[in-house]
Amino acid sequence: MAQKLEAKGGKGGNQWDDLADHDNVTKIKVRGGSGGIQYVQFDYVRGGKIQTGSMHGVSGRGFTQAIEIDPNNEFLVSVEGYYDDTTGVIQALQFKTNKKTSELMGDDNGSMFSLEVNGKKIIGFHGYAGTNLNSLGAYFATAPPTKLDYQGGAGGSPWDDGPNYKGVRKVSVSLNNNEIRQIRVDYEKGGSVESLAHGEAVGQHQEFVVDFPTEYIISVEGTCDDVSDPYQNRVRSLVIKTSKNRTSPTFGNVAALKFVLQNNGGALIGFHGRAAGALDAIGAYFSAPVVPAIEKLQAKGGEGGDPWDDGVFNGVREIYVGQGVNGVVAVKFVYGKDSHVANGDEHGIPSMLEYEKFKLDYPSEYITSVEGCFDKILGSENGLITMLKFQTNKKTSPPYGMESASSFVLGKEGYKIVGFHGKSSHELHQLGVHVVPITQ
Repeated sequence: MAQKLEAKGGKGGNQWDDLADHDNVTKIKVRGGSGGIQYVQFDYVRGGKIQTGSMHGVSGRGFTQAIEIDPNNEFLVSVEGYYDDTTGVIQALQFKTNKKTSELMGDDNGSMFSLEVNGKKIIGFHGYAGTNLNSLGAYFATAPPTKLDYQGGAGGSPWDDGPNYKGVRKVSVSLNNNEIRQIRVDYEKGGSVESLAHGEAVGQHQEFVVDFPTEYIISVEGTCDDVSDPYQNRVRSLVIKTSKNRTSPTFGNVAALKFVLQNNGGALIGFHGRAAGALDAIGAYFSAPVVPAIEKLQAKGGEGGDPWDDGVFNGVREIYVGQGVNGVVAVKFVYGKDSHVANGDEHGIPSMLEYEKFKLDYPSEYITSVEGCFDKILGSENGLITMLKFQTNKKTSPPYGMESASSFVLGKEGYKIVGFHGKSSHELHQLGVHVVPITQ
C-alpha cells in the first residue's frame, strides 16, 4: 500500500490527485515564470505502458524544463522546493532520482519544503493548483535496489551475492604480491552475520570493519587493467568509503583504469562480479538513498502561543534572536539544505531592538544543544522564553535574554540539531528541535 505525504506549499488553488496506481514516474514537465511555478505535469508507467498525466496549473510566459527518468533502472526518490507564504505559490522545484539530481527549477525564495521517505520511491503526486501551482504532495512505495554493472575483466566465473541483505559489516581481502586474490564480505541478515567469499584465499589478509547499522558503505573506488584482452584484465585495487566519512586503506596496487561504484546516497547492500584464482571483476547493489533517522524532541517553555514548525534541513547556518522587556520576543533561523540556503519564518514579533545574530561555520559546524529559561511574567501569564544559549561542536553563543527559575536543555547525545519548532504569539513561548545522528 502506498504511503501518502500531505501536500507542502502555500494555501489556495483547487485540489488535484494523480493517484497512486502507478509503477513509476518517467517524465516531469515544469513551467515557471516571474510569479513562480505555473504548472507541473507528470508521465507515469503502469504495467509497462506510459500514461500522460493532466496539467496542474495554467501555462503562461516563462521557462519550460523537463526531466526524463528511465523506468527500467531509475526512480524518483525526493522533491524539494520553495513556496511564497504571501502569494501561496510554489517558487521552485528540484527532483532527485537514485541516479541524478535535477537543477533547481525556479528561484530559491520563500520557505523550503521536502518530500522524501527513507527507502521508498515516488509513484504519484497530488496537490493544489489554480493559475499557478500552490502545493505539492506525493505517494511513496518501496524502492527496489539498484544493480550497478561489474567493472573489470571477463575472466573467472560469475558470482552474485544478491541484494537481500541489510548492509555490510566487514570487507576482507587476500593479497598475494599486492594482487587481489579474494574478497570476503560479512553481511547483516536477520540479526546474524552471513560471510561469502570469492576468489582464492592466499597471501596476506587485510580487512575493513563497518560500524553497521549506524554506518554503511556509500562507495567503492577501484582500478583495473588497461589491456585489449578482457580475459587478462583484473581488479587491481579497491578503496571503500562510508557514511561516517571514513575511508579504508587502498587494497592492492593502483592500476590504469579507475571506476567508482556508488548510488546517489544509497547504502551498499550486496556485491557481484567474476572470480576464479583472483578477483576479475566487481559490481554492487545499492539501496535507495538513505535518509538519517530524524527525531522530533518535545518543545520546552510556557503554554501560550500558536504552534509552528520550520521542518528538517541539513543544518543551521545562522540564528537571529530578538529581545524585549520580558525576554525573547522573536527568533528566526537560516538553514542549509544541500547547496541551498533556506530562510525560516519569523516566530514572534521583534521589538524596536535589532536582532542579535549568531553565525555558524556551516557545514563543518553544527548545533549540538540549546539551553534556555522560561517564566510567567506580568503580561505573559502563560509563560515565555526568557533566555536562549546555543552550543555547537566548536563554540558556545552568548546568552540571549535573562536567566529565570525554570530552565531546560534541548538536544541528544550523538545527535545534531537540523530544525526548530515551537509556539509563539507576539513573544516566543516554546522552543523544540529536530535532531539527526552525527555521521561525520
